[in-house]
Amino acid sequence: MNTPELKKNFHNLIDHIDNESILISFYELMKKKATSADGKLWGRLTREDQESLLLTLEESEQSYNVIDHEEMKKKHGKWL
Repeated sequence: MNTPELKKNFHNLIDHIDNESILISFYELMKKKATSADGKLWGRLTREDQESLLLTLEESEQSYNVIDHEEMKKKHGKWL
């Protein structure tokens, strides 16, 4: 789907929504996306969140902290 088609389909979708709450949610989401710069998420995180993510990354690089994908599927399959 190209950009003009996406815009047309998006407009059609919006035109068929009568629920004001849903329209407000769409509007807020699109407004936020349109005004936020790509790749700027890190700068919007708190220092604590940044440190937590860095720690998580560091821990994920240790093999004893990682569970094999197949093992994870077996362990948590009922929720997948």
